[in-house]
This record gives sequence, C-alpha cells and structure tokens, in this order.
Amino acid sequence: MDTMRDRFPAVVSRLLDEDPRVAVVLAEIGRDGFTEAWHRHPDRVVNVGIREQLLVGAAAGMALTGLRPVVHTFASFLVERPFEQIKLDLGHQDVGAVLVSAAASFDWPAGGYTHMSPGDVALLDTLDGWTVHVPGHPDEAETLLRHAVAAGDDKVYVRLSVQANREALPVDGERFRTVREGRSGVVVAVGPLLDAVLDAVADLEVTVLYATTVRPFDAAALRRATETAGTDVVLVEPYLAGTSTAAANDALADVPHRVLGLGVGRRELRRYGRVEEHIAAHGLDARSLRERIGGFVAGGAVTADS
Repeated sequence: MDTMRDRFPAVVSRLLDEDPRVAVVLAEIGRDGFTEAWHRHPDRVVNVGIREQLLVGAAAGMALTGLRPVVHTFASFLVERPFEQIKLDLGHQDVGAVLVSAAASFDWPAGGYTHMSPGDVALLDTLDGWTVHVPGHPDEAETLLRHAVAAGDDKVYVRLSVQANREALPVDGERFRTVREGRSGVVVAVGPLLDAVLDAVADLEVTVLYATTVRPFDAAALRRATETAGTDVVLVEPYLAGTSTAAANDALADVPHRVLGLGVGRRELRRYGRVEEHIAAHGLDARSLRERIGGFVAGGAVTADS
C-alpha cells in the first residue's frame, strides 16, 4: 500500500491541473514529487529552498493575490520553525492556506528530534480559526486533501503520517464517525491509531468514535455518544498527550465527566530506534492501550454473560 505522503503529490498535481487558483509552495523537501507538475505549471509550483519562514510568507503573499497555496514540508519545519509567520502572515492578515505536513510525531526516528513534531496540533491550537485533518489511511488523506483545497480561503492543516490503519473509512472533513457502540465509556481514536484502539478495546464495553477532523472538535458527536455510553472519555491521539482534553471538557462542561488524554509523552526519547519502538514507548500500542483504557473506564471487561 502506498503511504499518505506517496499519495499527496499525485492528488495535488491533479488539483493544479483542475483549478487555476491552486499553487504549491515547497522548501526542498518533496520537490521530486512535483517535477512533472512544475513543467506544466512553472508559475504555480515554487520551491523556496531551505527557508521555512519564507515558505509560509510566500504562501501568504500568494493567498493575498487570490491563489490557494498548498504548503508542504516536515511538520517540525512547517508548524514549529515558522510559527511566527503562521501567526502573522496567515492569521493576522486573515488569509488562508493548506499546510500539509509529513513525518508526524516520529515517523522518521533516524532524523532525530529535529524531525519530530508531537506538539504541532497543540501549537496550532493557540491560534484562531484553523481546521485540522488527521487522516488514518491514504484514501482518507486524498479525500481530506481535496476538502482542504476546496475550503474557500480557510486555514487548514493536513497531518500526513507513514502510520496507517488497515482499511479506509468514509470521511467527510467535519464529523467524528461512530465505529463501535458500548455502554461503559467513550474512546475517541484519532487518525492512524484507530486499529490499535479497536484491538485494545475488543473486550471492553465502550463506544469508539473515529476522528479524522479534530479541529473544529466535534462536540456534538461526543455529547451524543456519552448519552448512552456514560461520561468517562478517553482521547487517543497520535500527537502530544492531552492536546484535545480541553475541547472534550468544554463539550461536556454541564455534566459530571472524566477525561483521560493518551498520546505522545513530553519526555524526549534520545535513542531514536524504530517507529514501532516509539509507539510502544509512548504506550500507544494495543497492549498498553488496553491496560490504560481498561483501568480508566467504569465498565471494565465484557464477560461471557454480557
């Protein structure tokens, strides 16, 4: 199966052909995937070199002229390094762009901590008006990329990862999807962590919501799920643990509830190893999730008499 990042240049190259507003802005990373598109549209495929602040600034300038820029590099170089430009050039000037990242929290461990960005979504949460998509499969990534580009002049972040679920689910770029119903708690599984969550809760009587669009947070879906499953809520996110706990608390502010945020820990892992080792070290593998979710939700395991 191809990865989300493999799918990205093909999808956006087609959008360049289809829509004269679309432009692509790169900072060296990913340029080879747009070679053919650059030959067809040399005025709308721009590589600024290793200048990430310029990457965002140039995209904002394009947006001011009426273009719809798609901006791409690794998450740490796209969100963290040029954050001031995101805040001012896009936010303060009230223009939109589609930021598309790769490498996620730790997709390329050999690259070291400079190429890891578990705090990207939490950082964007400090700004107003961002839509954030976290696909869990290449097919979902294609759908959400098209949603993002078509979203007028909105500010959209699409977080791509090499981690993926086995199968794609229908996504609409707005709502959480109920994939399992139970009576003893709600688990919100974000993007590529759905398979691990489903494996983890196989013997637990919980509802599982699948989230591929995490901002705006689908408060209505969470509230509906808690009406039958109770108000113990676990958030399982492939980025910084606790990123969405405030959103969940706000959604349930008028009812007694408990929220557990699981995700990537704050402690830096300095032996970079493999992706699978990072998943296990942060407790995001199915076995660790089973222990942590099972120890939190009220209902416990499903018995033979359930």
